[in-house]
Amino acid sequence: MSGDATQMKTPDGWPGQLWLEGRTIIHLKDEQERPTHMPRGPAKNTGQGFLNPAMAPARTRSVLLLADALEHDWLVTEDKPIRVLDALCATGVRVRRWRNEIPADFQQRLRITANDLDEYAIDWTKISHITHPPEIIVEQQFEEDRYNKIPTGEIVNGIHIQRLDARAAMMESAFQWVDLDPFGSPVNFLDSALQCLSRKGFLEVTATDTAALTGSSPSSMARRYGAKGLVDVYAHDDAVRILLGLIATSAARLDKKIKPVLALFDGHHVRVSVQVKTSKEGASEISHNMGWRVRGSDEPYKFVIHPNADEIKNASGPMWIGPLWDAEIAGRMSEERAVQLCSPSQPQLQQMRKAGLIWNDDDIEYSQRELRRSVRYIAGAADLMSRSHLLINLDSIPKWTGVAGAPKMEKIISALHQNNFAAARAPDLEPVFVTDATFEDVKTIVQQM
Repeated sequence: MSGDATQMKTPDGWPGQLWLEGRTIIHLKDEQERPTHMPRGPAKNTGQGFLNPAMAPARTRSVLLLADALEHDWLVTEDKPIRVLDALCATGVRVRRWRNEIPADFQQRLRITANDLDEYAIDWTKISHITHPPEIIVEQQFEEDRYNKIPTGEIVNGIHIQRLDARAAMMESAFQWVDLDPFGSPVNFLDSALQCLSRKGFLEVTATDTAALTGSSPSSMARRYGAKGLVDVYAHDDAVRILLGLIATSAARLDKKIKPVLALFDGHHVRVSVQVKTSKEGASEISHNMGWRVRGSDEPYKFVIHPNADEIKNASGPMWIGPLWDAEIAGRMSEERAVQLCSPSQPQLQQMRKAGLIWNDDDIEYSQRELRRSVRYIAGAADLMSRSHLLINLDSIPKWTGVAGAPKMEKIISALHQNNFAAARAPDLEPVFVTDATFEDVKTIVQQM
């Protein structure tokens, strides 16, 4: 079904107001304030059909990752299709961006399914995608599920849209790519997501229960993630690693292993993207990448497999202690690439304005800044974050080195480079840099500065 807006159920509040995310027109409810271009943290929830604009950077990165998988064939072999599921799609912004912003050469290979249990959100997704169709309409066909049945739902302008409980949607069909973006913790959906992946798949997981993941809510952290945390300058990195640890151990129980591709703490949520492969041998080796972070008196921290009785008080974990990124894939996630894929051309903007979008020169500039911010510092830190590294919070430098004030980050990074160490700014809201130098080397260099 290609779709006709007159055939769709019109949800209350339609059409609302128009907004542009990436180069995809979206409809916001009238009661939702026009977003800022660089929102931080959770927005005020306006009920059904709510869109959190602060998640736009995560959606931009999902476009870049999926495009990269298609362009470089690191998930499936050349010319093979990729079955992609957004299990909790809400109003369908992510799936529509996949159809609109991934290069035309790869669109025919994408088999996209958008799923949500909320009827209002599904209706909003359908009518949005019909009102603003992609430039290339893919004639996607229904494919039999794993029980040899034709799935429910409709195909609307190249997207299979269905209304099911997310766990049911994931268990009925097999996918190579699953996006799991629930409200709060992903724990209840994780096993279903891992089980529905093909032997070689890709899983993206969002968690917004950062109080639990950072240790601010110890009981929630213990209950949901089986972990203990410390609230300090490493709480953000702990949150990423604890979520990765849960995914890794959950995968291992299913004879699967994971390889992190990109894992970030971004404002009010954690977002991790991992390759998942069926491998009993790889699953058995999970213990090499699981451990604890122990804070020390003469160094910021160290990773250990098991803390001893004296260390446990100052330790957080268990968590993933292996590499956090893939150097090649993350290294291609540049600001230029984000603008190239996700920023509209002038002719496209003219068409959008004809459709009612109010978008002036300032909006154009600010939206491009947001696209760049979505991936800022990622390419530069990709190599270090993909191997053993040390994270240093700039504000902690005086405490650890005895200097009166911390030098500028650029000067520290430059000094490390001059001493033949790798160093880069890490993509965190806090001033954090990453290096392969030891802490003693960092301390000596800062004191000499």
